[in-house]
Amino acid sequence: MTAISLGMPSVPAQPLATRRKSRQIMVGNVPVGGDAPVSVQSMTTTVTADVNATLQQIAQLTASGCQIVRVACPSQDDADALAAIAKKSQIPVIADIHFQPKYVFAAIDAGCAAVRVNPGNIRQFDDKVKEIANAAQAAGTPIRIGVNAGSLDKRLLEKYGRATPEALVESALWECSLFEEHGFRDIKISVKHNDPVVMVNAYRLLAEKCDYPLHLGVTEAGPAFQGTIKSAVAFGALLSEGIGDTIRVSLSAPPVEEVKVGTQILESLGLRQRGLEIVSCPSCGRAQVDVYKLADEVTAGLEGMEVPLRVAVMGCVVNGPGEAREADLGVASGNGKGQIFVKGEVIKTVPESKIVETLIEEAMKIAEQMADEGAESGEPTVSVGA
Repeated sequence: MTAISLGMPSVPAQPLATRRKSRQIMVGNVPVGGDAPVSVQSMTTTVTADVNATLQQIAQLTASGCQIVRVACPSQDDADALAAIAKKSQIPVIADIHFQPKYVFAAIDAGCAAVRVNPGNIRQFDDKVKEIANAAQAAGTPIRIGVNAGSLDKRLLEKYGRATPEALVESALWECSLFEEHGFRDIKISVKHNDPVVMVNAYRLLAEKCDYPLHLGVTEAGPAFQGTIKSAVAFGALLSEGIGDTIRVSLSAPPVEEVKVGTQILESLGLRQRGLEIVSCPSCGRAQVDVYKLADEVTAGLEGMEVPLRVAVMGCVVNGPGEAREADLGVASGNGKGQIFVKGEVIKTVPESKIVETLIEEAMKIAEQMADEGAESGEPTVSVGA
């Protein structure tokens, strides 16, 4: 069993852009905004009233790297379950409230780390703002004002004709102003839309007009492939401009998949320390080995490894040696054999049948070395592998 060093996701020395200056709030023990790392959120798909099922799914999300989780609260039974879920969850729980303002107070009383409200579909919400602000202030509970294209306030739909970026932003800032009148500013905002272009423009506009932390999301993004593309494009555009403090990839797929995609987006942009990264050839007539098979087998063999390790699986003599040399661990394959590189140096040449086995062995050696270094430095560790 190998012990792997843990720690907060690190930000690279040269980020893509200067981070937008926002105020910082605390969602449970997770800092959001300011200079805190961008965090990944998801939402449970269970009936919240089923406490055991909900906690089991939260545990799965936590193991996948989710840092904040949202649970739906459409009924009194769900509201009654919030206290047990918030107490036993390993990560902060946000209650998702629609239609009934009484559930906002129930979530605050239950000890939820934050409450998400959608003012556009909560009856007489504006009349309840003072009461909500006072309750949230007393409990130290942040509020996320979540504006969606599909549930925009009717007054703004009449004004703009549709859910434009301007309409989304005006709605969010109007609701913020109502809280501000009562001295409450422990707020995070989202202005989601299913069209990435509208969504990106809305967040750009919002970022110019306030200093609240922003939660990014393309709402109703679609099935896994389509939703991943939409989210990656939209988040990439905004995060590369320094905009965004938390993200949720909304997929018509199990929530664990949302977390995997969100984490990979942050790693790809250098906004989170990379974990295991496989670099492999695309389809190419130069390949002299079955690169698809090699890459899949190496990925499967290293599943669960959390060390920041880049492994290059290359299948030709054109780019192979260079890519393998640049990776932490790599193979340049051809003519039925493969040169194994570790930290830029060729350490051995093995037959094609031994490539996968050798890469996995060398990866474990590197992991053990990193674990030893972590133990010497006194950093916390987690066990990976059996």
